[in-house]
Amino acid sequence: MVKTSKNKKLWNIANKIIPTGNSFLSKNPSRFLVSNWPTYYSKAKGCYIWDLNNKKYIDFSYMGVGTNIMGYSNEFINRAVIQSIKKSTMSTLNSPDEVYFAKKLLDIHPWASQAKFAKTGAEANAIAIRISRTFNKKNKIIICGYHGWHDWYLSAKMQKKNFMDTHLFSNLKIGGVPKALKNLTFSFKYNDFEGLKKIIKKNKDVSAVIMEVQRDTEPKNNFLRNVRRICSKNNICLIFDECTTGFREQYGGLHLKYKVDPDIAMFGKAIGNGASITSIIGRKKVMKYAKDSFISSTFWSDRTGFASGIATLDLMKKKKSWIEIKKKGRQIKLLLKKEAEKNNINIKFKGMDSLIKFDLFNVKKNYKKIVISEMLKKGFIANDNIYVSLAHSEKLIKKYISAISNVFAKIRIR
Repeated sequence: MVKTSKNKKLWNIANKIIPTGNSFLSKNPSRFLVSNWPTYYSKAKGCYIWDLNNKKYIDFSYMGVGTNIMGYSNEFINRAVIQSIKKSTMSTLNSPDEVYFAKKLLDIHPWASQAKFAKTGAEANAIAIRISRTFNKKNKIIICGYHGWHDWYLSAKMQKKNFMDTHLFSNLKIGGVPKALKNLTFSFKYNDFEGLKKIIKKNKDVSAVIMEVQRDTEPKNNFLRNVRRICSKNNICLIFDECTTGFREQYGGLHLKYKVDPDIAMFGKAIGNGASITSIIGRKKVMKYAKDSFISSTFWSDRTGFASGIATLDLMKKKKSWIEIKKKGRQIKLLLKKEAEKNNINIKFKGMDSLIKFDLFNVKKNYKKIVISEMLKKGFIANDNIYVSLAHSEKLIKKYISAISNVFAKIRIR
């Protein structure tokens, strides 16, 4: 009789008492295609994860879905968070760390003069939209990319049923999203400036264009500058969602690299290295309108997020993490390409050096399942995404390449 693992037992319970089994789609075991997915962790350190059976894995996949850019349970950041807990995470009064963290973010982004905070990327996006609508008294939103789960975003699916296919996730269900929102949110594809122009021309009530600065491809033909220009011309608030891209390849927003400043930008994930903290920064002429709308939540004032954010940014600056992570990412891509070619596999990369995505060709149809399953056997949590972390050492990179090279040999078409 096969013994059921602790991970599997707990997942069976979870499916009975938690809708969909867990609270975050990206961590749902169904996305990883294999029945022996570990599902739960007992602890994590650096880029190592231990499951409930105390089996140790090396994470060469999501690294907390992009949150742990400095590695899991970083000692320097942990100390700052522990100190904040000892001083009390909450109080009737405000934490001064909120001000310190706001000033730090604004110093990095000279175009911005005010900041607000939340706990999640979806919240930060919703706050930015609320501020924009209050600022210019307009209602419609144009999106490009993934921006969370709120009604204003998912209602775009009422315009185009397959729009999610080009915005990170496909087949998202939109039950409960009011049909009255049908004509409020529109979408366009990245680098399709002509598509954006057409939407703006047909809709005079556009409050904001909200978009990711970059995800799978780089901007072409002055795309970002053209978006900035048309937004300025039409009194449309330009919002950059940098919850994923921020502080990965640039100390600050990726928009600094392209020298295009938005009216509002949001950061999350990496800025707290695993702590729940997101920020919304913007120009004073826009952000001052936050006072004209009720935008408030108890746990946005929690001290631990601010403490983690301050420590994370300090450590990033000291280690020059964005430079090191790009180097590691380039090295991984070169080595993957070399091993793929050895096995007569065509590998195609998407995304940034620090956030690697790849597709394989001339391989078995179910190659993704085989890669995940075989890499688990070799002690790796790995798929076709690698969120590169400072914890991915030279030694571990070589170990990963050696393991995946053996898997390439199994999935190639001979």
